[in-house]
Parts: sequence; C-alpha cells; structure tokens
Amino acid sequence: MAIIGIIGGSGLDNPDILSNAEDVSVTTAYGEPSSPLKKGTIDGTEVFLLARHGREHTIPPTGVNFRANICALKEAGCTQILATTAVGSLKEEIRRGDIIIIDQFIDFTKQRKMTFHESFEPHSPIHCAMADPFDEELRNLLIEECKRRSFPFHPRGTVITIEGPRFSTRAESRMFQSWGADIINMSISTEAALAKEAGIPYAAAAMSTDYDSWKVEEEPVTWEAISKVFAENAERVTALLAGVIPKIRRGY
Repeated sequence: MAIIGIIGGSGLDNPDILSNAEDVSVTTAYGEPSSPLKKGTIDGTEVFLLARHGREHTIPPTGVNFRANICALKEAGCTQILATTAVGSLKEEIRRGDIIIIDQFIDFTKQRKMTFHESFEPHSPIHCAMADPFDEELRNLLIEECKRRSFPFHPRGTVITIEGPRFSTRAESRMFQSWGADIINMSISTEAALAKEAGIPYAAAAMSTDYDSWKVEEEPVTWEAISKVFAENAERVTALLAGVIPKIRRGY
C-alpha cells in the first residue's frame, strides 16, 4: 500500500488539502524535523505532509534539518515522496507560474549535511549512485497530470540549489545559466540526494516565480514578488498533487 509523503515548500504547504488531518510528532536520530507531520488522506490515500521551512516559515534554507525531514517521512512508512518548491527561472521560456518537473540538479551549497553516513564500517564505504536523482515513474505521473489539466509546464529541468537565504548576484545568475541550469532554488538538491540515499522514490514539482537576477530589464527578485506569484498559482500545484496521489495508490 502506498503512503505518500509531501514536502511543502514556500507557500505550497497547505494542510487543507488533507482530509481527517491530525498532527503526528516525530523525533529522529538526526533531531527534530521542520514541523510535526500532518497525517491525513487524499482521495483515500494515506498522506503525511511536512512543511519544509516550518509552518510559519521560520527556518531559513540552510537551517532546515533535511536529514530529520527525510528520516521522519521514512519512519512514518512513506513509500514515495512528492516535493513542491518555488524556483527562479534562468530561461526566458520558463515563465512565472509555469510548473517544472525537475529531472536533474546541480548542488552549489557549501554548509549542509548531504548524507546520512557519518562514518563507514571498516572496508565498507557506501557511495550512492546519483546519475538520475528523481524517480522517473513519479515524474511521468506528474507530467501526465500536467498535460491532462492543460497546465503550463516543462517536462524536465535542471535546478541549481544555492545556500541562501540571499538571492544571487547578476554575475552568479549568469554563471548558473552558463552551467546549463534552467531554474534555481535553495532546497531541492539536498532533499533529493538524501531521499535517494534513504531509498525512497522522490520527485519534485517546481513553480517558477521570478527570473532570479539575470534579466536586467526587470526588477531583481524579492520575497514580496515571489509571494504574489504563490498566491496566484498555488492552486495549480495543489491540484497536481491531488490528481497524482490516487494514481500512485493504484500502482505505477
């Protein structure tokens, strides 16, 4: 039986999508997760919702205990994880409000715990394959649901994850473009790597909210501008999850 974990990003962690919701407090070997888990159902499927930055968005990106978050969902029995995230666009064709079903990441963080392994047993190193960090079956379900609902979307995209909480300089933004990144955010590479290491199929639906700092004819990105795009488009991501989760329950 599928039990789905949802990691809600900035503005995309609304517990109202769950029926019969209740809080479940969890402590892990890696500490406390960002928030209590919100347990409920979506169309009969058991779901655990976790707010990545805390329910009042009090945790800055580098302060998120990603290891505890993934561990908490695994210990709750989650068989798959769907994540939502806000991103900045590094491409003209990725517009505000577009959904991107991420297929690759570039990790540009510097201060985070990126593995569950603090040490290895003698002569037994563990190295996790990361060529394809996002689960292809989950990605295909998200893509098909975007098509079915005629949402503006992109079936793949490379996200670069930066440390934050500051936004990029124009020079950084242009450098990231030259590296082949399509979108930018402050969370997904860390989360995807840990989910892969934990053996939990993981996929992320990103919403483009801004053009980072590269587009000189526009004002540089601000939190206020991001919040406005959230409010106008968050229902799309909520509908996307609600449409995909019953299909996971029925099997890939």
